[in-house]
Amino acid sequence: MNWTIKGTVRTAFLLIVLVVLLAFISARQFVAMWQTDILVPATGFKMRMLSEWFDGIKNTPADTPVFIQEGKEKGGTAFIMGGTHANEPAGYLAAILFLERAQVQKGRLIVVPFANNMGFTHNSPQEAHPQFIHFSLPDGSTRTFRYGSRSTNPIFQWPNPDVFIHPQSGQKLAGSEKSNLNRAHPGTPDGALTQRLAYALRQLVIAENVDLAFDLHEASPEYPVVNAIVAHERSMELAAMVAIEMETAGIPIRLEPSPKNLRGLTHREWGDATNSMPILMETGNPSQGRLRGKTNEELVLTGRDKYYAWASKLGLLFIPYEEDQSIDLRIARHVTAIQSFFDAIGFYDPTKEILINGIPKFNELLHKGLGSFLSPLKSDNLTM
Repeated sequence: MNWTIKGTVRTAFLLIVLVVLLAFISARQFVAMWQTDILVPATGFKMRMLSEWFDGIKNTPADTPVFIQEGKEKGGTAFIMGGTHANEPAGYLAAILFLERAQVQKGRLIVVPFANNMGFTHNSPQEAHPQFIHFSLPDGSTRTFRYGSRSTNPIFQWPNPDVFIHPQSGQKLAGSEKSNLNRAHPGTPDGALTQRLAYALRQLVIAENVDLAFDLHEASPEYPVVNAIVAHERSMELAAMVAIEMETAGIPIRLEPSPKNLRGLTHREWGDATNSMPILMETGNPSQGRLRGKTNEELVLTGRDKYYAWASKLGLLFIPYEEDQSIDLRIARHVTAIQSFFDAIGFYDPTKEILINGIPKFNELLHKGLGSFLSPLKSDNLTM
């Protein structure tokens, strides 16, 4: 009898130790995502904080760095925003590439690489996504970036309602969309933190007289609006010029109008509420899709997945898929389209011309990879 009791106590003690150990390991992994990614801005960029345009997010987790570089000649102002959804890495990595490589000759460039910083502090465990992705540099060093979540961390905004009602339109959405930055625009100054973040971004676009406003995204290969430019009617003529140029260069891209009855998205709300020409762009990311198999860092970086290859042969995808959809390809699509917009706006309105050097071409990115164009981390050049 005593032996049975002692055995039970010993088993219970071991289980408690195991639970504490697992909790400790999980906590360390969770806290690791709170360490902000290190950036190396190119010479000429000045860093400010988004709360300078709206102090309603000051001293909150929603505040995020804003980088601005002005050229020697006057021209248009471009705003590149990545990280609306922190599980769409080609978007924020394309923004980071501009931040670390751009040499603005004419006009002005504003870069917000981590629009929803709160989305980078966690990921979605049920999706089995990796927490980090890594890139090798020519000098043998490695750069690391977080793979976050589509939504604001619930630690900062909780609970979500059963139904989220978009304040300006009254449109009803699933309650979880209250934590989705790309359903929160144009934002409200006294709403939940995600809505205040959207309001701060709108204030920046207005105050800085932004001409071209880019919101960079990714979508699953089976989603109809993928490898696409989504343009407000104010942006459509320019977007059509870019789509033709991309197709001529052998880079297929869809052109989609911003739906007037789908509210809360940048391409609709910035177009209605500011004087900018907003553009949202999507690339095809298999690690986000429902058809994917094993989900890990390799899938994020290479896009290789046998189930997507099979789906492609069955004609179920909306992108050309030949066994891969690498992150280098996805970043190259974003970067090349943005550069095409810069060329097009100068033709459209010479006073708004934007000229930026230092950005790699499509084939350079495709063949050399993003790591070849990221800056190595040195103690004298780091930000964040």
